[in-house]
Amino acid sequence: MMKFGSKNSTNTPIKCTIRLLDDSQLLDSEFQINEKGSSLINRICEQLDLIEKDYFGLRYVDSKRQRHWLEPSKSIFKQIRDMEADNILFSFRVKFYPPNPFRLKEDITRYQIYLQLKRDLLHGRLYCNTSEAALLGAYILQAELGDFNPEEHIDNYVNELKILLKQTLQLEEKMMDIHKNELKGKTAAEMETIFLKKACVLDTYGVDPHAVKDQRGNQLYLGINHTGILTFQGSKKMNHFSWSQVQKINFEGKMFIIHIILNEDQRIKKKQTIGFKCPRGSSCRHVWKCAVEQMLFFTFPSSSDVPNVVSGGGFFSWGTKFKYSGRVEKEILEDVTITRESPTVTRVGSLRRKSSSEPPTPSNLVINQVAGFNSLPRSLTNTSEEYNTSIDSSNQIDNSSVLETLLEDQEIITSKIEQEVHHEEILNDHLLIDFTTVTDSPQLIQSISNQLSGQKHIETTAIRNSGSSLSFLRQTLLPVIFALFMMVLIVVIVLESDFDFIAAIRKAPEIAAFKKNYYEPSKDFLLRRFIRSKIF
Repeated sequence: MMKFGSKNSTNTPIKCTIRLLDDSQLLDSEFQINEKGSSLINRICEQLDLIEKDYFGLRYVDSKRQRHWLEPSKSIFKQIRDMEADNILFSFRVKFYPPNPFRLKEDITRYQIYLQLKRDLLHGRLYCNTSEAALLGAYILQAELGDFNPEEHIDNYVNELKILLKQTLQLEEKMMDIHKNELKGKTAAEMETIFLKKACVLDTYGVDPHAVKDQRGNQLYLGINHTGILTFQGSKKMNHFSWSQVQKINFEGKMFIIHIILNEDQRIKKKQTIGFKCPRGSSCRHVWKCAVEQMLFFTFPSSSDVPNVVSGGGFFSWGTKFKYSGRVEKEILEDVTITRESPTVTRVGSLRRKSSSEPPTPSNLVINQVAGFNSLPRSLTNTSEEYNTSIDSSNQIDNSSVLETLLEDQEIITSKIEQEVHHEEILNDHLLIDFTTVTDSPQLIQSISNQLSGQKHIETTAIRNSGSSLSFLRQTLLPVIFALFMMVLIVVIVLESDFDFIAAIRKAPEIAAFKKNYYEPSKDFLLRRFIRSKIF
């Protein structure tokens, strides 16, 4: 197994796998050690025939199970150098959800947005009540299966399909009823359009929940999209800070901090600072980067106006510098260079089944350099790239809401890690429960609390054991050395300089006694030890 940085990896192209929005397809690719992220992103968009590529990105998970977006302006190698070189997985995802998908210029781009939203609905990120969930699910059935056919669609034909995160019998019956009686004759393109119109007006459209805690220790989920920053407790939206209210975003350690301005009336503006505690410093830095990118992309008129952003630094530590790369939304919408005839959309149309197995990502990747999109993907029975969502129906709770906010560290990294944490992911699946809806079951709450405590203990131990010597130097030893150096420098300046105002300070009895009893003997000793000994 080859690690990055070894002699064998210097001149060898690095193989990687790209998982597409339809989880049944993978692309094999490779990159050079000095290649930047934008090159790989552009290559994937070209293979998918996407011109409006600024809305998309590649996401990966590092060895500590922290998610990242591949930064276009930085070297790929430097971003993923702690990963195993023979087992690299990137996920092609929508990074910036367009506020109005119908302002996009090409249908093929809208189709990718549809695939992302279908995934979001399946994994619980697209919140909706039961009526909306049944409606969206029926739209997917019509788009994927076509018109209801009594000879093919018998009994509960939805039961084996994965459409919603929590798919109860009641929801399945409602979806089948709508599919059978209300959508006959609708084409796949028409259903995708109707689906997008319904999905893009939901509060959680474009929201990827991040687990945080407020100042009282309450568990919340932070969502960031084109409208601003939102907070959810369970499935209930608690706050919405629009980008027009947000003055500044920064982080310190594990604290994600939002500075907002509230207009109480036309004349009075009130400034307020709100902080959220993230599980780890790395996850806090990830939330901060996501928030900064979303704000810059949707609020700035031009990419040339975007400044460099620095946060997370202190007196004895370096801050995190972020440089935005790419165009902003306004530039994309005003782009008049797209004049080609809209390409034909090749629809995959493969609904996932509950009973299907979830094969791991192949560890030995084979590079396929055949040109064209249709020749590149490999079909799989099923996949489990980000969240393991197979839920034992015997453990489901009948819930009025379908949203089950997902913990950030449930993302699957690589095939080997998939195997190692398989049992942990099964446990996490049973923890995807809205606590606001199970207050009548104290035994269940106690069981979940015990599971979370055990998981937190394991996670905390792993984080403590992962500290490196460089981190210790930065956080402990270097600040102490710097403080001692500054103290010695101040003493030398006060006792040796010829400035008049410092001369007055030296006349003080305490300073004179210090100079006679401590400074002069120490100075003579150092001169004899290190200077005069060399002369003689």
